[in-house]
Amino acid sequence: MKKYNIIELKAEFAKHNYQFPKFHLVGIRSNANVKNEFDDLIGVIDGEYVAWYSCTTNPGTHWLLNLLNPKGAAVLKPGQYVDSWKVGMHQGKYEALVQCAPITVYRDADKDTIAEEQGKLDTGLFGINIHRANPKLISKFIDKWSAGCQVLNDPVQFDYLLNKCKLSGLNKFTYTLLNEF
Repeated sequence: MKKYNIIELKAEFAKHNYQFPKFHLVGIRSNANVKNEFDDLIGVIDGEYVAWYSCTTNPGTHWLLNLLNPKGAAVLKPGQYVDSWKVGMHQGKYEALVQCAPITVYRDADKDTIAEEQGKLDTGLFGINIHRANPKLISKFIDKWSAGCQVLNDPVQFDYLLNKCKLSGLNKFTYTLLNEF
């Protein structure tokens, strides 16, 4: 997938009338949408610099087939979520960026193996966090690592992202999810 530069990102943000803060996170959902694979990107924007990392913005096959919520698996709706994440504990286990404000998800309830932007919209606090998969190894498959969270498959890259957030001096973080453009 293409890693966009700041000029391209600013142009895309302008099309949607999104803010472009000095420090923020951006996710790019792949148009390929390869089932159960980390085929998306998450970027940390700091001024005129962007660092890209491999991730998923979709739930894994396990949670698409075995719904945690009877309304359907959570698939984050593309959009800008201002100050919606903060540093906290993911499931009480390790530091990550945890949801702290309402966001909107699609509820994909068709129980197939592809995460889709379909189904009813649902807005609230769902524990849609930005975290890592395996703590020691790069993960190839999403499986149970995401039930709707934005998940980095490389623990070293996740540590870089989290450290950049901590060093930013911010208490809350804006995350913008875009579809590949």
